[in-house]
Amino acid sequence: MSAPTFLVSRTDAIGDVVLTLPVAGWLKRYHPGCRVVLIGRAYTAAVAAACPWVDDFLNVDALWQLPEKDQLARLQSQAATAIIHVLPNKRLARLAKLARIPTRIGTRNRLFHWLTCTQLVALSRRHSPLHEAQLNLQLLALLGYTTPLGLATIARLVRLQAAALLRPGFQQLLAARRPGQLNIILHPRSRGSAREWGLAHFGQLVRLLHAAGHRVFVSGTQAEGEELAEWLREHTPFITADLTGQLALPEFIAFIAAADGLVAGSTGPLHLAAALGRHALGLYPPIRPMHPGRWGPLGPHAEYLVFDRPDCQDCRAQPTACTCIRAIEAATVAARIAQWQPLPTT
Repeated sequence: MSAPTFLVSRTDAIGDVVLTLPVAGWLKRYHPGCRVVLIGRAYTAAVAAACPWVDDFLNVDALWQLPEKDQLARLQSQAATAIIHVLPNKRLARLAKLARIPTRIGTRNRLFHWLTCTQLVALSRRHSPLHEAQLNLQLLALLGYTTPLGLATIARLVRLQAAALLRPGFQQLLAARRPGQLNIILHPRSRGSAREWGLAHFGQLVRLLHAAGHRVFVSGTQAEGEELAEWLREHTPFITADLTGQLALPEFIAFIAAADGLVAGSTGPLHLAAALGRHALGLYPPIRPMHPGRWGPLGPHAEYLVFDRPDCQDCRAQPTACTCIRAIEAATVAARIAQWQPLPTT
Protein backbone atom coordinates (compact mmCIF):
# COMPACT_ATOMS: atom_id res chain seq x y z
CA MET A 1 0.00 0.00 0.00
CA SER A 2 1.42 3.39 -1.02
CA ALA A 3 2.02 6.13 1.53
CA PRO A 4 -0.86 8.59 1.90
CA THR A 5 -0.90 12.09 0.44
CA PHE A 6 -2.39 14.85 2.57
CA LEU A 7 -3.50 18.21 1.20
CA VAL A 8 -3.34 21.01 3.79
CA SER A 9 -5.25 24.09 2.73
CA ARG A 10 -4.36 27.49 4.20
CA THR A 11 -5.09 30.13 1.59
CA ASP A 12 -4.34 33.33 3.51
CA ALA A 13 -1.36 35.30 4.82
CA ILE A 14 2.26 34.35 5.53
CA GLY A 15 1.97 34.33 9.33
CA ASP A 16 -1.15 32.15 9.17
CA VAL A 17 0.68 29.67 6.94
CA VAL A 18 3.69 29.56 9.29
CA LEU A 19 1.41 28.69 12.21
CA THR A 20 -0.09 25.89 10.09
CA LEU A 21 3.29 24.20 9.61
CA PRO A 22 2.81 22.06 12.77
CA VAL A 23 -0.07 20.36 10.93
CA ALA A 24 2.37 19.27 8.23
CA GLY A 25 5.00 18.35 10.82
CA TRP A 26 2.61 16.24 12.85
CA LEU A 27 1.38 14.40 9.74
CA LYS A 28 4.99 13.58 8.83
CA ARG A 29 5.66 12.18 12.29
CA TYR A 30 2.40 10.30 12.78
CA HIS A 31 2.19 8.99 9.22
CA PRO A 32 5.84 8.20 8.29
CA GLY A 33 6.53 8.35 4.57
CA CYS A 34 3.43 10.39 3.81
CA ARG A 35 3.42 13.19 1.26
CA VAL A 36 2.20 16.63 2.37
CA VAL A 37 1.04 19.22 -0.16
CA LEU A 38 0.33 22.74 1.03
CA ILE A 39 -2.42 24.60 -0.82
CA GLY A 40 -1.92 28.34 -0.55
CA ARG A 41 -1.79 31.73 -2.22
CA ALA A 42 1.00 32.42 -4.71
CA TYR A 43 2.93 34.71 -2.38
CA THR A 44 3.24 31.98 0.28
CA ALA A 45 4.99 29.50 -2.05
CA ALA A 46 8.37 30.48 -0.60
CA VAL A 47 7.19 29.45 2.88
CA ALA A 48 6.28 26.00 1.60
CA ALA A 49 9.65 25.71 -0.17
CA ALA A 50 11.46 26.52 3.08
CA CYS A 51 9.56 24.01 5.23
CA PRO A 52 11.08 20.53 5.58
CA TRP A 53 7.63 19.03 6.25
CA VAL A 54 6.11 20.18 2.95
CA ASP A 55 6.74 18.08 -0.17
CA ASP A 56 4.88 20.18 -2.72
CA PHE A 57 2.87 23.37 -3.12
CA LEU A 58 -0.38 23.91 -4.97
CA ASN A 59 -0.85 27.54 -5.99
CA VAL A 60 -4.55 28.23 -5.56
CA ASP A 61 -4.31 31.54 -7.42
CA ALA A 62 -3.02 29.72 -10.51
CA LEU A 63 -5.62 26.98 -9.98
CA TRP A 64 -8.51 29.43 -10.23
CA GLN A 65 -7.17 30.72 -13.56
CA LEU A 66 -7.83 27.32 -15.15
CA PRO A 67 -11.10 26.10 -16.69
CA GLU A 68 -13.10 24.10 -14.15
CA LYS A 69 -12.36 20.75 -15.81
CA ASP A 70 -8.63 21.53 -15.57
CA GLN A 71 -9.00 22.62 -11.94
CA LEU A 72 -10.55 19.25 -11.25
CA ALA A 73 -7.84 17.38 -13.13
CA ARG A 74 -5.12 19.35 -11.29
CA LEU A 75 -6.57 18.42 -7.90
CA GLN A 76 -7.16 14.80 -8.88
CA SER A 77 -3.56 14.52 -10.07
CA GLN A 78 -2.44 14.83 -6.45
CA ALA A 79 -4.00 11.41 -5.73
CA ALA A 80 -4.80 12.69 -2.25
CA THR A 81 -5.93 10.48 0.59
CA ALA A 82 -7.30 13.45 2.53
CA ILE A 83 -7.66 17.21 2.43
CA ILE A 84 -7.63 19.29 5.62
CA HIS A 85 -9.39 22.63 5.23
CA VAL A 86 -7.45 24.58 7.86
CA LEU A 87 -8.92 27.78 6.46
CA PRO A 88 -12.49 27.28 5.22
CA ASN A 89 -12.76 28.02 1.49
CA LYS A 90 -16.11 27.30 -0.10
CA ARG A 91 -14.79 27.08 -3.64
CA LEU A 92 -11.97 24.71 -2.75
CA ALA A 93 -14.26 22.57 -0.56
CA ARG A 94 -16.62 22.13 -3.51
CA LEU A 95 -13.75 21.24 -5.85
CA ALA A 96 -12.35 18.68 -3.39
CA LYS A 97 -15.76 16.98 -3.28
CA LEU A 98 -15.97 16.92 -7.09
CA ALA A 99 -12.45 15.43 -7.12
CA ARG A 100 -13.73 12.67 -4.83
CA ILE A 101 -10.91 12.98 -2.35
CA PRO A 102 -11.82 10.15 0.07
CA THR A 103 -11.38 12.07 3.33
CA ARG A 104 -12.35 15.74 3.44
CA ILE A 105 -12.01 17.41 6.83
CA GLY A 106 -13.55 20.73 7.80
CA THR A 107 -15.12 22.51 10.74
CA ARG A 108 -18.74 22.02 11.78
CA ASN A 109 -19.48 25.75 11.90
CA ARG A 110 -19.41 26.21 8.11
CA LEU A 111 -22.63 25.16 6.37
CA PHE A 112 -20.82 24.43 3.12
CA HIS A 113 -18.60 21.93 4.97
CA TRP A 114 -21.72 19.93 5.84
CA LEU A 115 -22.36 19.63 2.11
CA THR A 116 -18.77 19.02 0.96
CA CYS A 117 -16.79 17.31 3.75
CA THR A 118 -16.82 13.69 4.90
CA GLN A 119 -15.63 14.48 8.43
CA LEU A 120 -16.51 17.47 10.56
CA VAL A 121 -14.60 18.74 13.60
CA ALA A 122 -16.21 20.88 16.29
CA LEU A 123 -13.87 23.86 16.37
CA SER A 124 -14.63 27.44 17.37
CA ARG A 125 -11.72 29.85 17.06
CA ARG A 126 -13.27 33.19 17.96
CA HIS A 127 -13.48 32.80 21.74
CA SER A 128 -10.98 29.99 22.25
CA PRO A 129 -8.14 30.45 24.78
CA LEU A 130 -5.87 28.29 22.63
CA HIS A 131 -3.05 29.40 20.35
CA GLU A 132 -3.72 29.39 16.60
CA ALA A 133 -1.26 26.52 16.09
CA GLN A 134 -3.09 24.44 18.73
CA LEU A 135 -6.42 25.12 17.05
CA ASN A 136 -5.06 24.10 13.66
CA LEU A 137 -3.89 20.75 15.04
CA GLN A 138 -7.36 19.97 16.37
CA LEU A 139 -8.46 19.44 12.78
CA LEU A 140 -6.34 16.28 12.78
CA ALA A 141 -8.41 14.59 15.51
CA LEU A 142 -9.89 12.12 13.04
CA LEU A 143 -6.41 11.30 11.69
CA GLY A 144 -4.99 10.28 15.07
CA TYR A 145 -4.34 13.57 16.89
CA THR A 146 -5.96 12.55 20.17
CA THR A 147 -3.49 13.92 22.74
CA PRO A 148 -3.21 17.73 22.56
CA LEU A 149 0.35 19.01 22.42
CA GLY A 150 1.70 21.85 24.54
CA LEU A 151 3.07 24.96 22.86
CA ALA A 152 6.67 24.03 23.65
CA THR A 153 6.26 20.79 21.70
CA ILE A 154 4.32 22.46 18.89
CA ALA A 155 7.03 25.13 18.59
CA ARG A 156 9.48 22.42 17.53
CA LEU A 157 7.20 21.68 14.57
CA VAL A 158 7.38 25.30 13.41
CA ARG A 159 10.52 25.02 11.33
CA LEU A 160 11.86 26.76 8.26
CA GLN A 161 15.19 26.55 6.45
CA ALA A 162 16.15 29.12 3.84
CA ALA A 163 15.75 27.55 0.39
CA ALA A 164 17.19 30.44 -1.64
CA LEU A 165 20.69 31.85 -1.74
CA LEU A 166 21.31 35.36 -0.48
CA ARG A 167 23.05 37.58 -3.01
CA PRO A 168 26.74 38.13 -2.22
CA GLY A 169 26.23 41.85 -1.56
CA PHE A 170 23.74 41.12 1.21
CA GLN A 171 25.93 38.32 2.59
CA GLN A 172 28.84 40.74 2.83
CA LEU A 173 26.63 43.39 4.40
CA LEU A 174 25.59 41.05 7.20
CA ALA A 175 29.10 39.62 7.62
CA ALA A 176 30.48 43.08 8.34
CA ARG A 177 29.31 43.01 11.95
CA ARG A 178 31.95 43.21 14.66
CA PRO A 179 32.17 40.75 17.57
CA GLY A 180 29.27 41.33 19.96
CA GLN A 181 27.27 43.32 17.42
CA LEU A 182 23.80 42.19 16.42
CA ASN A 183 22.24 42.40 12.97
CA ILE A 184 18.67 43.40 13.82
CA ILE A 185 15.78 43.75 11.39
CA LEU A 186 12.95 46.15 12.22
CA HIS A 187 9.67 45.68 10.36
CA PRO A 188 7.52 48.71 11.24
CA ARG A 189 4.46 48.15 9.06
CA SER A 190 1.78 45.45 9.09
CA ARG A 191 -0.19 46.11 5.87
CA GLY A 192 -3.30 46.35 8.06
CA SER A 193 -2.96 42.80 9.41
CA ALA A 194 -1.99 43.82 12.95
CA ARG A 195 -1.90 46.72 15.38
CA GLU A 196 1.18 48.83 14.79
CA TRP A 197 3.63 50.08 17.40
CA GLY A 198 4.12 53.34 15.49
CA LEU A 199 6.97 55.04 13.65
CA ALA A 200 7.78 57.32 16.56
CA HIS A 201 8.51 54.28 18.74
CA PHE A 202 10.50 52.54 16.03
CA GLY A 203 12.48 55.73 15.55
CA GLN A 204 13.38 55.80 19.25
CA LEU A 205 14.35 52.12 19.06
CA VAL A 206 16.57 52.70 16.01
CA ARG A 207 18.51 55.34 17.92
CA LEU A 208 18.80 53.20 21.05
CA LEU A 209 20.07 50.19 19.10
CA HIS A 210 22.55 52.32 17.18
CA ALA A 211 23.80 53.84 20.45
CA ALA A 212 24.26 50.30 21.81
CA GLY A 213 26.51 49.51 18.86
CA HIS A 214 24.13 47.28 16.90
CA ARG A 215 23.38 47.27 13.18
CA VAL A 216 19.80 48.04 12.13
CA PHE A 217 18.03 46.98 8.93
CA VAL A 218 14.53 48.16 8.02
CA SER A 219 12.33 45.81 5.99
CA GLY A 220 9.06 46.15 4.15
CA THR A 221 7.47 46.09 0.72
CA GLN A 222 8.23 48.66 -1.94
CA ALA A 223 4.93 50.41 -1.18
CA GLU A 224 5.80 50.49 2.52
CA GLY A 225 9.21 51.89 1.66
CA GLU A 226 7.53 54.75 -0.19
CA GLU A 227 5.29 55.39 2.85
CA LEU A 228 8.36 55.33 5.11
CA ALA A 229 10.52 57.52 2.85
CA GLU A 230 10.55 60.59 5.09
CA TRP A 231 11.04 58.52 8.24
CA LEU A 232 13.89 56.62 6.58
CA ARG A 233 15.64 59.85 5.55
CA GLU A 234 15.32 61.17 9.09
CA HIS A 235 16.91 58.03 10.54
CA THR A 236 19.51 57.36 7.83
CA PRO A 237 22.48 58.02 10.20
CA PHE A 238 21.28 55.23 12.51
CA ILE A 239 20.25 52.62 9.91
CA THR A 240 22.74 50.20 8.36
CA ALA A 241 20.53 49.50 5.33
CA ASP A 242 17.05 50.11 4.00
CA LEU A 243 15.76 46.79 2.65
CA THR A 244 12.28 47.94 1.66
CA GLY A 245 11.32 46.70 -1.78
CA GLN A 246 14.70 45.04 -2.38
CA LEU A 247 14.04 41.41 -1.50
CA ALA A 248 11.51 38.96 -2.89
CA LEU A 249 10.18 36.60 -0.23
CA PRO A 250 12.61 33.68 -0.87
CA GLU A 251 15.60 35.99 -0.46
CA PHE A 252 14.01 37.85 2.43
CA ILE A 253 13.70 34.50 4.22
CA ALA A 254 17.39 33.92 3.53
CA PHE A 255 18.25 37.38 4.87
CA ILE A 256 16.29 36.78 8.09
CA ALA A 257 18.03 33.40 8.49
CA ALA A 258 21.41 35.14 8.28
CA ALA A 259 20.52 37.96 10.70
CA ASP A 260 20.35 37.71 14.49
CA GLY A 261 16.81 38.82 15.10
CA LEU A 262 13.73 40.76 14.09
CA VAL A 263 11.30 43.08 15.86
CA ALA A 264 7.77 43.56 14.55
CA GLY A 265 4.11 43.47 15.37
CA SER A 266 2.07 40.33 14.74
CA THR A 267 3.15 40.02 11.11
CA GLY A 268 4.43 37.42 8.68
CA PRO A 269 8.09 38.48 9.05
CA LEU A 270 7.87 38.00 12.83
CA HIS A 271 6.62 34.44 12.42
CA LEU A 272 9.21 33.75 9.71
CA ALA A 273 12.01 34.85 12.04
CA ALA A 274 10.70 32.66 14.87
CA ALA A 275 10.39 29.61 12.58
CA LEU A 276 13.92 30.21 11.24
CA GLY A 277 15.27 29.97 14.78
CA ARG A 278 16.21 33.65 15.03
CA HIS A 279 15.46 36.04 17.87
CA ALA A 280 11.88 37.15 17.19
CA LEU A 281 10.39 39.86 19.41
CA GLY A 282 6.70 40.52 18.81
CA LEU A 283 4.88 43.64 19.97
CA TYR A 284 1.24 42.94 20.75
CA PRO A 285 -1.94 44.56 22.04
CA PRO A 286 -3.91 42.76 24.76
CA ILE A 287 -7.06 42.74 22.60
CA ARG A 288 -8.62 39.32 22.12
CA PRO A 289 -8.26 37.54 19.77
CA MET A 290 -5.24 39.61 18.58
CA HIS A 291 -3.27 39.00 21.77
CA PRO A 292 -0.08 36.86 21.91
CA GLY A 293 -1.92 34.01 23.61
CA ARG A 294 -3.55 33.40 20.24
CA TRP A 295 -0.97 34.71 17.76
CA GLY A 296 2.39 34.77 19.58
CA PRO A 297 5.48 33.70 17.59
CA LEU A 298 6.69 30.12 18.07
CA GLY A 299 10.37 29.21 17.92
CA PRO A 300 13.46 28.57 20.06
CA HIS A 301 14.17 32.30 20.43
CA ALA A 302 10.65 33.68 20.08
CA GLU A 303 9.22 36.13 22.61
CA TYR A 304 6.80 39.02 22.87
CA LEU A 305 5.93 42.14 24.78
CA VAL A 306 2.35 43.16 25.57
CA PHE A 307 0.98 45.98 27.72
CA ASP A 308 -0.26 44.59 31.04
CA ARG A 309 -3.98 45.18 30.69
CA PRO A 310 -6.72 42.50 30.58
CA ASP A 311 -8.27 43.75 27.32
CA CYS A 312 -8.00 46.96 25.37
CA GLN A 313 -11.70 47.67 24.84
CA ASP A 314 -11.11 51.36 24.06
CA CYS A 315 -8.92 50.47 21.09
CA ARG A 316 -11.20 48.02 19.27
CA ALA A 317 -12.57 50.69 16.96
CA GLN A 318 -9.11 51.65 15.68
CA PRO A 319 -8.07 49.62 12.62
CA THR A 320 -4.29 49.41 13.15
CA ALA A 321 -3.13 51.52 16.10
CA CYS A 322 -4.10 51.43 19.74
CA THR A 323 -2.93 53.15 22.89
CA CYS A 324 -2.12 49.86 24.60
CA ILE A 325 0.46 48.67 22.08
CA ARG A 326 1.97 52.14 22.03
CA ALA A 327 2.27 52.04 25.80
CA ILE A 328 5.17 49.61 25.28
CA GLU A 329 8.23 51.84 25.64
CA ALA A 330 11.17 51.77 23.25
CA ALA A 331 13.53 51.45 26.22
CA THR A 332 11.68 48.28 27.27
CA VAL A 333 12.15 46.77 23.82
CA ALA A 334 15.82 47.79 23.74
CA ALA A 335 16.35 46.23 27.18
CA ARG A 336 14.91 42.93 25.96
CA ILE A 337 17.15 43.00 22.89
CA ALA A 338 20.14 43.70 25.15
CA GLN A 339 19.68 40.11 26.45
CA TRP A 340 20.09 38.62 22.97
CA GLN A 341 23.23 36.81 21.95
CA PRO A 342 24.58 36.72 18.38
CA LEU A 343 23.36 33.64 16.53
CA PRO A 344 25.25 31.54 14.00
CA THR A 345 24.05 31.93 10.44
CA THR A 346 21.60 29.20 9.38
